[in-house]
Amino acid sequence: MPELPEIEAYLHALRPRIVGAPVIDVRVASFSLLKTYDPSTDELIGQDVRSVHRIGKRVSIDLTDDLHCVIHLMVAGRFKWNDEPKPIPKRGGLAAIDFSTGSLLLTEAGSKRRASMSVLRSEDLASVDPGGIEVGDASLAEFGKALTINRHTLKRALTDARYLSGVGGAFADEILFRAHLSPTQMNTNLSDDEMASLYEATRSILSEWTKQRITETGDTFPTKVTAFHPDMAVHGKFGENCSVCGAPIQKIVASGRETNYCPGCQTGGRILADRSLSRLLKDDWPKTLDEL
Repeated sequence: MPELPEIEAYLHALRPRIVGAPVIDVRVASFSLLKTYDPSTDELIGQDVRSVHRIGKRVSIDLTDDLHCVIHLMVAGRFKWNDEPKPIPKRGGLAAIDFSTGSLLLTEAGSKRRASMSVLRSEDLASVDPGGIEVGDASLAEFGKALTINRHTLKRALTDARYLSGVGGAFADEILFRAHLSPTQMNTNLSDDEMASLYEATRSILSEWTKQRITETGDTFPTKVTAFHPDMAVHGKFGENCSVCGAPIQKIVASGRETNYCPGCQTGGRILADRSLSRLLKDDWPKTLDEL
């Protein structure tokens, strides 16, 4: 799923291409994409783009006449820019918004259709805002309050959009690695020093990766938006040696979601139990680095 850094890279690429340009046409191939019917997509035609901004992991295209086209890419949705309108691909093509300057194509890989498009007025934007705070604008106290509203593991608390805005599984793994915290530690069991470390790690990881994604994009349009990147420390690095301590990166899978971590840097050498595999292996499941 595109997270805050990837969404910011999309916004960086969209601003010089569509801000100030009128909408020429809105073509929707998959009507399950639309989550609203009033205002209709037809009302976008002829309106000028005033700005684009991020609402959590959503992209909002803000137009005249108090209209906003809000798109949530979910897991497999992606944007593609064409200098002129082209037919929407039959495979994976969901919609296209044609501007006087080019065409923004929305696609989604796989058979499941989770991406969404909503046409809203300003007074209704709150309906698509999960409510999480922007960590880059938050104080340590505000971060701590948001993170501990409900009792969860740190991985779940970091990725719940109701608490923190724009953080998904990939960058949560990177954040916890930098903070030297276990993904299964409870958010209510943090010391003051651990909370401060987590706060700084969250801010620095999101800031650094946003700059990196934008730098990689440059003046082009993002074409390889993925949760995996060779410069990441732990996410997607299962089985590889940690760049800090040399321990093999481990993973746990819960509800189909993978978490990567370093047992040497984050869990004091303890191997975390995987809900499915550890139950299968039982006594054969390694509990420490030495057993592994």
